[in-house]
Amino acid sequence: MKLSTRARYGLKALIDLGLHSENEAVSLQSIAERQDISTSYLEQLMAMLKKAGLVKSSRGAYGGYQLGKPADEISVGEVLRVLEGSLEAAACPGIENDGTCHGSDVCVAKLVWKRINDSITNAVDTLMLGQLIDESRRVHEEKMESLNTKEMVSDILK
Repeated sequence: MKLSTRARYGLKALIDLGLHSENEAVSLQSIAERQDISTSYLEQLMAMLKKAGLVKSSRGAYGGYQLGKPADEISVGEVLRVLEGSLEAAACPGIENDGTCHGSDVCVAKLVWKRINDSITNAVDTLMLGQLIDESRRVHEEKMESLNTKEMVSDILK
């Protein structure tokens, strides 16, 4: 399974939104600039996310977007399904035993497809947006500390 730019950009936008919208709504333009995503493409993604209740918008001078519910209640799987649809790596009618697959009663390949699909589902459904936001904060703080250390060393060596 390969995720499209829709999924990658949508998840990046939600992480950005979670980082910057704690106290006020965030403009689409500011997200687009920070994440290097075209505003028109981001509008399309946000419309999908809004329809699913993952973001909410407000109009006016202080308008913009905020998460539609707490980040710890939004799974990566939910986001990806909104933006991509099914996350199945292999669509196998034999897994459902719906009678459309001839030979599914003796096919062992369906066990591979089921295990792959189940692994993907488990991975994305147990990873929460809040975890990604926390990790992003941690990574950015470490980077800032590293830059500050380099600046201090540079100042000392001057």
